[in-house]
Amino acid sequence: MKIKKKIHFEISERKVLLRIIDVCFVLLTLYTIERIFNFSYFYFDFSNFYWTVVLAVYLNFFGTIFELYNLQVASNQYQMVRSIILTTSLTVLFYLLTPIFTPTLPENRIQIIYFYLAILVGLLIWRFLYLKLFASNRFVKRVLFVCDSKSLDKMVVDLVNVNPHYQVLGFVPSHIEPENKSSFYKIKFEELETYIQQHNLTEIVIAFKKKDEISVELYEKLLGLLEEGIIIREYDQVYEASTNRLPVTYLSKDFYKYFPFSRSNQNKFYLTIIRFLDILFSLVGIAIGILLIPILLAANLVCNRGPLLYTQERVGKNNKPFTIYKLRTMVKDAEKDGAVFAKTNDIRVTLFGKFLRKSRLDEVPQFINILKGEMSIIGPRPERPIFVKQIAEKLPFYQTRHIIKPGLTGWAQVNHSYTDSIDDALIKLQYDLFYIKHRSIFLDVNIIIKTIGTVLFYKGQ
Repeated sequence: MKIKKKIHFEISERKVLLRIIDVCFVLLTLYTIERIFNFSYFYFDFSNFYWTVVLAVYLNFFGTIFELYNLQVASNQYQMVRSIILTTSLTVLFYLLTPIFTPTLPENRIQIIYFYLAILVGLLIWRFLYLKLFASNRFVKRVLFVCDSKSLDKMVVDLVNVNPHYQVLGFVPSHIEPENKSSFYKIKFEELETYIQQHNLTEIVIAFKKKDEISVELYEKLLGLLEEGIIIREYDQVYEASTNRLPVTYLSKDFYKYFPFSRSNQNKFYLTIIRFLDILFSLVGIAIGILLIPILLAANLVCNRGPLLYTQERVGKNNKPFTIYKLRTMVKDAEKDGAVFAKTNDIRVTLFGKFLRKSRLDEVPQFINILKGEMSIIGPRPERPIFVKQIAEKLPFYQTRHIIKPGLTGWAQVNHSYTDSIDDALIKLQYDLFYIKHRSIFLDVNIIIKTIGTVLFYKGQ
């Protein structure tokens, strides 16, 4: 059987493509206006090649902050334009303010307008081309599942909700099933090769927990397809790559087979650097907090009517409890009827408290916890003991998040809002386990950049 191969880009490849071509289109636009107009602020020459490097760095940095490389944003026309305008504005501003690494400010200020418009137009042209010509069809994956029909619908929904470019055509049962309990087309074993040829299949996804669920005949058939060039991957790999979360509900209790913990968790050099940065940032954060105290006290006196600072017990590394410090955002006696999850638009949050949460100022006192070594800048959000007990009884692997220090910000915090239900707790757990598995300097920097974007966009909860 001869398999037809189509060009297809993975999620990570799409993001790299967007970053590279963003820079290329901006440079092409700058080169064009240099030739057509009397534009001399940014010109191309080997002697000033570092100007181009600095521009590319700024463009990618602010593009990341304003979610220009979030594929959902990139596929939404309104959000895309908004992100481009913000990215262009900050890129130009910082480029103009760093004349040591960039061209000297021009005497003719119209040059700055040309520079701004060149970047803006270059990004808009490329991104609209991406939206119209690429995003709608080039990235669609036509896939086939190998699994039992009972769990298929749920797995597909979980996957397609975060990656709409996945088009599931049907499934091959991993073992003999008397009845199809799925809404998808059931492909017979003997027609598998023909079906793949007729529908230009991109990938086969294996989705079962136990190896003995697949027959020897199907195993040999899949092995033959693999040799023919068909991509075959396990569901947990596909889910993790698409969502940046671990599919804990589909994993067995042998967790060590599925997410070997990042070596960074035992790397002394990495941990020393992280602790140094924790101390450095906590000292800066505490200093900023001290400067803000008079303003916050005055605002709290008028709007909150009660103590500004409050403490609460949380669970830290190795399940060790500690006292966390925060600025009060709720009314007094908010939990007189017992502890409940905080939620989006919580009626217990005061008007001033909403401002503190949106700006993340309510978490400034936690720099004290970081300085004491009870928390880190980045890690899973510390939860209260009563909620830890409730969630751990219902969710597998929940205690695993306590193998590292809790954090002021983290992968779950920048990707998901408050936990107000077990379902939300499951999603945040998946993000936390992804961070524990892939913990690295690169991922830490990514989280910091996303956190900056959260603060700038006033998206705190």
